[in-house]
Amino acid sequence: MVRKLELDAAAHARLVERCRERNIPFLSTPFDLESVDLLVSLGVPLLKVPSGEVTHARLLRKVAQTGLPVLMSTGMCTLGDIEAALSVLAAGYLGESDPVAAFRSDAGQAVLRDKVRLLHCTTEYPAPLADVNLHAMATMRQAFGLPVGYSDHSDGIAVALAAVALGACVIEKHFTLDRSLPGPDHKASLEPSALRAMVEGIRAVELALGTACKRPSPSELKNLPIARRSLVAARAIRKGELFTTENMVAKRPGGGISPLRDVEYLGKPAERDYRPDDPL
Repeated sequence: MVRKLELDAAAHARLVERCRERNIPFLSTPFDLESVDLLVSLGVPLLKVPSGEVTHARLLRKVAQTGLPVLMSTGMCTLGDIEAALSVLAAGYLGESDPVAAFRSDAGQAVLRDKVRLLHCTTEYPAPLADVNLHAMATMRQAFGLPVGYSDHSDGIAVALAAVALGACVIEKHFTLDRSLPGPDHKASLEPSALRAMVEGIRAVELALGTACKRPSPSELKNLPIARRSLVAARAIRKGELFTTENMVAKRPGGGISPLRDVEYLGKPAERDYRPDDPL
């Protein structure tokens, strides 16, 4: 199967040119040392480390020695596996021989923050929803202080949208022209219309996430007078009469004295006469 799908260097060059014509950044995933050299020669902007190669120290070191940024997928990984791989990457970037010392150093942590993005992943095609565990993204962010994305092998687009809502910095999704084609990945891939729907959905989620500041949005402000209430006289009130819960009521529109302030008026004398529904 692999031989049948293999692309030579010339085919890669044609793909790079096609991507350039379509304004698509070309990148690829090396599974061996020679492929790292090929991809670097093609001018890729970054390299991806696949889940199956997280324990391949020689490959990790060579990838880091290119100086390129890295997306590292973490399917089948424990936090310990991820730390060990990051240690090798740190050593490779810094040109040091001791991965543990490189990882623990300030320089190692700085280069990892600058160069590496992690991808949470479930290595199954398609991945069962019960095994996706999107909350692991937050655990990885907290453990390593690195941005975390999501490599999605689940069916459909719902999980990818949820990952973005949970802060995924990048989404990887398999793409095919026909999900019925032979091979292991097509069933876990999106056809063109579904890929477009996913991208549009992600953009909508990103827009909806907004900021962490809780305040009225511009579109809400015009509705404040309509939706909120003001304190008004429940019946006629004579000057000097004490305000009570019986002669005050909260009614729309807003814009007057907030009902939250009713305790400031209770038991105090009215300074003028009020007709029913006059605002306080």
